[in-house]
Amino acid sequence: MKYSKNIWNQLKNKTAKDLITALKKDGWIQDTKVGSEQVFRHSDGRRVSIHFHPKKTYSPKLLKNLLEDINWSETEMKKIKFIK
Repeated sequence: MKYSKNIWNQLKNKTAKDLITALKKDGWIQDTKVGSEQVFRHSDGRRVSIHFHPKKTYSPKLLKNLLEDINWSETEMKKIKFIK
Protein backbone atom coordinates (compact mmCIF):
# COMPACT_ATOMS: atom_id res chain seq x y z
CA MET A 1 0.00 0.00 0.00
CA LYS A 2 1.35 3.43 -0.92
CA TYR A 3 1.05 6.41 1.38
CA SER A 4 1.99 10.01 0.66
CA LYS A 5 5.04 11.63 2.28
CA ASN A 6 2.74 13.65 4.55
CA ILE A 7 1.16 10.44 5.84
CA TRP A 8 4.55 8.75 6.39
CA ASN A 9 5.73 11.78 8.36
CA GLN A 10 2.81 11.24 10.73
CA LEU A 11 3.23 7.46 10.89
CA LYS A 12 6.95 7.33 11.59
CA ASN A 13 6.49 8.74 15.11
CA LYS A 14 3.76 6.30 16.15
CA THR A 15 4.52 3.98 19.06
CA ALA A 16 3.24 0.46 19.66
CA LYS A 17 0.77 1.91 22.17
CA ASP A 18 -0.58 4.29 19.50
CA LEU A 19 -0.95 1.42 17.05
CA ILE A 20 -2.71 -0.85 19.56
CA THR A 21 -5.11 1.95 20.53
CA ALA A 22 -5.97 2.48 16.85
CA LEU A 23 -6.45 -1.26 16.29
CA LYS A 24 -8.92 -1.43 19.17
CA LYS A 25 -10.82 1.61 17.85
CA ASP A 26 -11.14 -0.23 14.53
CA GLY A 27 -12.62 -3.33 16.16
CA TRP A 28 -9.52 -5.50 16.44
CA ILE A 29 -9.43 -7.87 19.43
CA GLN A 30 -6.35 -9.15 21.20
CA ASP A 31 -6.12 -12.86 20.44
CA THR A 32 -2.98 -13.94 22.30
CA LYS A 33 -0.12 -12.43 24.25
CA VAL A 34 3.26 -14.07 24.77
CA GLY A 35 5.98 -11.91 26.26
CA SER A 36 6.18 -8.67 24.29
CA GLU A 37 4.24 -10.10 21.33
CA GLN A 38 0.53 -9.33 21.11
CA VAL A 39 -1.54 -10.87 18.33
CA PHE A 40 -4.69 -9.05 17.24
CA ARG A 41 -7.44 -10.29 14.95
CA HIS A 42 -10.26 -8.57 13.11
CA SER A 43 -13.71 -10.03 12.55
CA ASP A 44 -12.99 -10.24 8.79
CA GLY A 45 -10.09 -12.66 9.38
CA ARG A 46 -7.10 -10.30 9.30
CA ARG A 47 -4.39 -10.93 11.91
CA VAL A 48 -1.39 -8.89 12.95
CA SER A 49 1.37 -9.46 15.48
CA ILE A 50 2.55 -6.38 17.39
CA HIS A 51 5.79 -6.43 19.35
CA PHE A 52 5.09 -4.12 22.27
CA HIS A 53 7.95 -2.01 23.56
CA PRO A 54 6.73 1.12 25.36
CA LYS A 55 7.77 4.46 23.88
CA LYS A 56 9.62 2.81 20.97
CA THR A 57 8.79 3.58 17.35
CA TYR A 58 9.02 1.13 14.47
CA SER A 59 11.57 1.09 11.68
CA PRO A 60 10.08 2.18 8.33
CA LYS A 61 10.33 -1.35 6.92
CA LEU A 62 8.59 -2.99 9.91
CA LEU A 63 5.93 -0.28 10.01
CA LYS A 64 5.26 -0.77 6.29
CA ASN A 65 4.86 -4.52 6.81
CA LEU A 66 2.53 -4.03 9.77
CA LEU A 67 0.35 -1.60 7.82
CA GLU A 68 0.21 -4.05 4.89
CA ASP A 69 -1.06 -6.75 7.28
CA ILE A 70 -3.58 -4.35 8.83
CA ASN A 71 -4.62 -3.07 5.38
CA TRP A 72 -5.84 0.40 6.39
CA SER A 73 -6.50 3.07 3.80
CA GLU A 74 -5.71 6.72 4.53
CA THR A 75 -9.45 7.32 4.99
CA GLU A 76 -9.73 4.54 7.57
CA MET A 77 -6.70 5.85 9.49
CA LYS A 78 -8.26 9.33 9.55
CA LYS A 79 -11.60 7.93 10.69
CA ILE A 80 -10.05 6.28 13.76
CA LYS A 81 -7.86 9.37 14.29
CA PHE A 82 -4.57 7.50 13.80
CA ILE A 83 -3.51 10.29 11.42
CA LYS A 84 -4.77 13.81 10.71
